Amino acid sequence: MQKRGTFITFEGIDGCGKTTQMHLLGERLRASGHPVVETIEPGGTEIGRQIRKILLDARNAELNDRAELLLYFASRAQNVEQVIQPALARGAIVLCDRFTDSTLAYQGSGRGLDPEPILELDRIACAGLQPDVTVLIDIDLETSMERSRNRNQRLASAETRIDDESAAFHARVLAGYHALAQKYPDRIIAVDGRASICSTAQAVWQRIASRV
Repeated sequence: MQKRGTFITFEGIDGCGKTTQMHLLGERLRASGHPVVETIEPGGTEIGRQIRKILLDARNAELNDRAELLLYFASRAQNVEQVIQPALARGAIVLCDRFTDSTLAYQGSGRGLDPEPILELDRIACAGLQPDVTVLIDIDLETSMERSRNRNQRLASAETRIDDESAAFHARVLAGYHALAQKYPDRIIAVDGRASICSTAQAVWQRIASRV
């Protein structure tokens, strides 16, 4: 029987560098001979990319918090069914940029939504799938907001609806991530993201290598 693959998620507040670190880990794993699939939430499928436009477009400031929550899980359900589970069944290592921890941090801690319905939606949308390992790229709030502003200006991005939230909102999100790391210490690996890209990548590899 084909051995099931490993599911690794990357988390952190905006601007932490998790996407870069996910790609670097993917390159290193491929160089070591591992089959790797990289995906993103929201947006890992064609349907997910359409949902992502709704969720992150700054023009959709009136989007209701509950509608936002449901859209995130709609994208995730499609990604799990179409990309993640088939790749795991083939024995691949799946790297995902954000998963349900993001929803608990942003919509739970940030928006103040009850975590119980979030976890129930996770059970429905993800069919019981949980990450084997989660890499939390941890940075301070000031660094996060400065990096996000610089990135959005450089890319002239329209995906700023979440970035445009108040500092108090992002502080709640950061606190939510720290609470999750304390709650799930066996799964969530926190790595300081304030160092150089290369130093952070090496720290990620040192923490993750034994698990793959």
